[in-house]
Amino acid sequence: MDQATTLRKIVNLNKFEEGPQPKLSGRMRVIAITSGKGGVGKTNIVLNLCMALSSRNRRVLLLDADMGLANVDVLLGLTPKYTLEHVMNRQKDVRDIMLTGPAGFRILPSGSGISELSEMTYEQQMHLFQELSKIDDDLDYLFIDTGAGISSNVLRFNASANEILIIANPEPTSITDAYALMKLLAIKYHIRDFGLIANSVTSRADGQGVYDTLERVCSQFLKVNLNFLGWIPFDANFRRTVRQQKPLLELYPDSPAAKSISRIADLLDSHSVTQLPPQAAAGAEIGPEKASSFWDRLLHWKKM
Repeated sequence: MDQATTLRKIVNLNKFEEGPQPKLSGRMRVIAITSGKGGVGKTNIVLNLCMALSSRNRRVLLLDADMGLANVDVLLGLTPKYTLEHVMNRQKDVRDIMLTGPAGFRILPSGSGISELSEMTYEQQMHLFQELSKIDDDLDYLFIDTGAGISSNVLRFNASANEILIIANPEPTSITDAYALMKLLAIKYHIRDFGLIANSVTSRADGQGVYDTLERVCSQFLKVNLNFLGWIPFDANFRRTVRQQKPLLELYPDSPAAKSISRIADLLDSHSVTQLPPQAAAGAEIGPEKASSFWDRLLHWKKM
């Protein structure tokens, strides 16, 4: 059985295997979930991916890195008493601000007190990242929910992560903005691998079309690999989950979108970035500095 056949079987799984899964070995995987355009469902997707992986006995932390416009806590109906601002100002330890989400994954709320990391003093940044680095050994996954667009914060978190997943929908503006973000990361930070999830599509062909359009221009003009993790159909249940402040996998686990997210989580969990061929994985290598810790890269990130 060749690798492509194996991957097709994985993608066609309807749900996770029953029973607890063994914990991952090796270093924490740092995955940035990002988009060129807002309103494409990025935060909803990352919340449900975290829940799916946590349900498989993975140790998962979600960092809400949309500084100033953080909404992970809102979508889950949580009210954080403390946020990263309190850690930055030495008022709280990083573990004091953690929230617990569905299925047990943990959340680091950002709140609205921090607009740009670049606005912090070096001492504030150093303290914040030193505090955050204390949690590395206790995790299988660190998901970073970045802001949309190409702000300094978005570029910083993406360039520092080990893997980058782009969320896009079939709208021309979404596709154009996703390409613009990948172009900037490829040219300025030499990132050569990205993952793509096509959201709010009407069919498999519609999702494949989003990938085909972006893959064509990426391979032609950027010389990067764009890896297709899957597609998520438009699902009215998503709107209901926003109003009810619960994840889709919790309220509507048998909905089409929930099953698609489960398949994507399964694929993501079953293969490391280096094992996945260009149409089925996501990852980023930006040079020798990747050998350092994520927090160290984040601290010493430089604009270009």
